[in-house]
Amino acid sequence: MYIDSHCHLDRVELSPYDGDFARMIAANREAGVDHMLCVCIDLESYPAMLAQVEPHDDISVSVGVHPCDQDRREPTVEELVERAAHPRNVAIGETGLDYFRAEGDLEWQRRRFRTHIRAAIEARKPLIIHTREAREDTLRILREEGAEQVGGVMHCFTETWEMARAALELGFYISFSGIVTFKNAEALREVARQVPLERMLIETDSPYLAPVPFRGKPNEPRHVARVAETLAGLRGLEMQELAGITADNYWRLFGGRGRESLRDAG
Repeated sequence: MYIDSHCHLDRVELSPYDGDFARMIAANREAGVDHMLCVCIDLESYPAMLAQVEPHDDISVSVGVHPCDQDRREPTVEELVERAAHPRNVAIGETGLDYFRAEGDLEWQRRRFRTHIRAAIEARKPLIIHTREAREDTLRILREEGAEQVGGVMHCFTETWEMARAALELGFYISFSGIVTFKNAEALREVARQVPLERMLIETDSPYLAPVPFRGKPNEPRHVARVAETLAGLRGLEMQELAGITADNYWRLFGGRGRESLRDAG
């Protein structure tokens, strides 16, 4: 029923499942999550992440290096393209700019971001964008590098409607996480009321950012239902309808079977 378009399954807490990754995935399937996109944040952990999810046909992956950690091994365009060729890989990222905690000269972030965009264009894969307090530079670099050629998603969106509109004009989708359920997130909910339904995705960013009423606890893909519930209420839809729309959007962006064949496979 639901697709979690952004999660970090290799980092989800497994103690409730006696350390068994397969049990955790099965529990989330039983909760109505039909597909999950496991997003890479560094090259060092990518091989282990890929090996962990590979037995599960309902999990796709991305490859990229998160913008927050300067000490991570820097990717090259060639390496990202090579890793993106894996049949389970559907995207480049997450990548982007994060000026919230960073200090000093952040040109390294901007160089890393450009590398990912160039790799996405070469690989013909969409981008997964992380942006925080870097609106102008994020949009400027996307435009300068021609990111509209591949599009992608602004994941865990928390910015203004003006930025959302600019991203939509570049062909990007807007993804909402559990933050949209938070009491102090009314401005974000107003953005969610305006994003075209055909460009909306839902995610958990598991194991982070658990939605209300699980806020402060470890997050899992099954909690994407709470995100869907909030968005459906904002848009005057039934949860099942919102889930179907966002699933169709996911397959349109990242490629794949589509909702009808997904139902057949299930």
